[in-house]
Amino acid sequence: MTPAEASTQAAEICRLAPVVPVLIVEDVANATPLAEALIAGGLPALEVTLRTPAALEAIAAMAKVEGGVVGAGTLLTPADVEAAKNAGALFGVSPGATDAVLDAAEANDLPLLPGAATASEVMRLLERGYTIQKFFPAEASGGAALLKALSSPLPQVQFCPTGGVSLSNVGDYLKLPNTICVGGSWVAPSNLVTAGNWAGIEALATEAAALTA
Repeated sequence: MTPAEASTQAAEICRLAPVVPVLIVEDVANATPLAEALIAGGLPALEVTLRTPAALEAIAAMAKVEGGVVGAGTLLTPADVEAAKNAGALFGVSPGATDAVLDAAEANDLPLLPGAATASEVMRLLERGYTIQKFFPAEASGGAALLKALSSPLPQVQFCPTGGVSLSNVGDYLKLPNTICVGGSWVAPSNLVTAGNWAGIEALATEAAALTA
């Protein structure tokens, strides 16, 4: 898969909803009902971060839920990319971008949202062919103001800002011409997941799915 093809597929996934839930799954037993609640609420693209021992099993379980498009986040190494692909991930997300991770994603035909936080990082990825990128860590890097500033010199690139994005500031990002969607964890707070409050999570997803610029 070429970077251009990867970005085309990533764009299609990002356009499914304004918010991609960023999920840290501690218990694989929660994976299926969590995915069902988010998808029912209108958020079909799900990012499961590889930060827990249960992550790969969670991806495998969520991949079986009808209507979902499950991806793997926090891809740091080629081994992460291969493990995510084998678990059933349909896309990948990385906090930054190294040649090794980019090579692995392309070799494994895994559409990737590579992370960038500076103009130079964005330009390097664009030079390779990635027109859809993750802006991370969004708030710590300058937030919507920085992303807006990038839109004029780099209109070819669209971003999924992630990191510190919440219901209180999501509108600042979604109104920007270079934001294709946002990544956020607020739609699946740990207290609701632990309590098995799937109705509450579906309600948060419904609210997020209705967001517009």
